[in-house]
Amino acid sequence: MTEFLTVDGGTIAYEVTGAGPLVVLAHGMGDSRESYRFVVPQLVAAGYRVANVDLRGAGESSAVWPSYTRTDIAGDLIAVVRHLGGPAVLVGQSISGGAVTIAAAQAPDQVEGIVEIAPFTRKLSIKFSDLRSKSYRAGMTRLTMMGMLGSVKWWHKYLDGAFPGRKPADWDQQLRRNAANLGEPGRMKALQKMGTTPATDAGAQLGNVRCPVLIIEGSLDPDWGNPRAEGEAILAELPAGLGQLEVIEGAGHYPHTQYPDETVAVLLPFFKAYARA
Repeated sequence: MTEFLTVDGGTIAYEVTGAGPLVVLAHGMGDSRESYRFVVPQLVAAGYRVANVDLRGAGESSAVWPSYTRTDIAGDLIAVVRHLGGPAVLVGQSISGGAVTIAAAQAPDQVEGIVEIAPFTRKLSIKFSDLRSKSYRAGMTRLTMMGMLGSVKWWHKYLDGAFPGRKPADWDQQLRRNAANLGEPGRMKALQKMGTTPATDAGAQLGNVRCPVLIIEGSLDPDWGNPRAEGEAILAELPAGLGQLEVIEGAGHYPHTQYPDETVAVLLPFFKAYARA
């Protein structure tokens, strides 16, 4: 059942299932909490209370906000954790990977640990070696066209490459749900604005994180020429000894949707170590 939390600027939609230590899930831009549809039941079965959140501008949350930065998203997530009686382990994917980094730095009393899945947490820098990757060039082209045109068609072209090889069993339904949501007033504009927000605010907070960090990358993520190297670069900017990196072979930018069992197998030991009731 969807619940709503009023914060400065609008309302955040979320759904809570299960009982036990609190885990809060945040998806990437242009998506919704349905992104974690295969993960949530497994986490609940493992004994966690899971709050699955729609980002500002997405899903059932308010569509129109003054801004859509990672710092804004971090504030929304902290508000949800406090409302639900945290602390919590935060899981963020893509833009939300940067957001949970900021949340951990800004509200250490509310955040026990963070998981960054395919995160945009550092200032984007394009290397010449990245341009040798056909999938990277295609992904950047498709994202650019989506941003310029506000086109669901180009966004879905990007998603096709972001899920290399194996697609979820309900892929066609996923695309239909996504197109319907992005067709609602204000939601494509929210996606376009998120796509232009730099990750510098998150990068500036990496050195201020004090809780354990798990970074999960997909080995075939087209958003980087070398996903493992991006994960290692994030680790290098964290305080020594806080972070660990796991790479899911064959996964793209959405390992939690594309390879949910493998993703959960990586998440559960981290949660067991750091999530507490």
